[in-house]
Amino acid sequence: MDIRSELHKAPLFQNLELLANQIVEGFISGIHKSPFHGFSAEFAEHKIYNSGESTKHIDWKLYAKTDRLYTKRYEDETNLRCHMILDNSASMYYPEVDKPRLDNLNKIGFGVLAIAALMQILKKQRDAVGLSIYSDSYTFYTSEKSSERHFQMLYSKLNEVSNTVNQSQTTKTYTYLHQIAEKIHRRSLIFLFSDMFQTETEEAQLFEALRHLKYNKHAVVLFHLLDHKHELGFDFENTPKRFVDVESGVHLDLYADNIKNAYQQKVEEYIENLKLKCAQYKIKYLGVDVGSDFSKVLNAFMIERQKFV
Repeated sequence: MDIRSELHKAPLFQNLELLANQIVEGFISGIHKSPFHGFSAEFAEHKIYNSGESTKHIDWKLYAKTDRLYTKRYEDETNLRCHMILDNSASMYYPEVDKPRLDNLNKIGFGVLAIAALMQILKKQRDAVGLSIYSDSYTFYTSEKSSERHFQMLYSKLNEVSNTVNQSQTTKTYTYLHQIAEKIHRRSLIFLFSDMFQTETEEAQLFEALRHLKYNKHAVVLFHLLDHKHELGFDFENTPKRFVDVESGVHLDLYADNIKNAYQQKVEEYIENLKLKCAQYKIKYLGVDVGSDFSKVLNAFMIERQKFV
């Protein structure tokens, strides 16, 4: 079966913004179980008053309810600049998904929804968001803005990505990370969503591109998206199967058990090397199973945001 022709016969998400909002609401409703219990829908429209600031915009009605001082936040205020980078290469459309659900997504679906959910939080905080998308070319870029019109444009673009199968034959991750780094001039919090698979195999150049993202004092978080059951665990029935590289088309006919141990060793070595390089360059690395929920991504965002602003 050719995954590039079979996937996404129907739209993956009918209403991306609504679904993202449901994810965020579910996250916030359980936030009392985490260190971020101070985050709420009310806080999203205000910021805590700091001693020495002007008292002009203090919300006295909210003070009467909470006995805490908050100042009103306005449309033109931006406390954070955040840039999302999405890998849209063919390997991101694995695994094949017939009926997508929140607990049944491929890597591109998970990445799109995770970005949309983060945008919902950033939108509430009046923060600015930019977006870059790459595969075999640097296909989309927009700088960080916080207007409603800008957010709607980003949702539209993410919808387009999620509902169109990319049939590119190559992935030039490090090439485009360099180009993206050159475009982000003002200090930003950068999130990269990728499976880190590429047809270019020069790991040193890939790590150098990751380091380039750190210039200008950016903070960088790599969400390494993988289908843990199959791409890490190599959990396949031990019957004759054809394994096809969805980007190059190269295939192997074999029994899964014959190469499972060697495969897992190679993948583990690659991931450990990636983790070490990220630590060396002070990039936050988070391995994410696309079969899990979005709490890991959202919690990581809350931690990094608090450290960054």
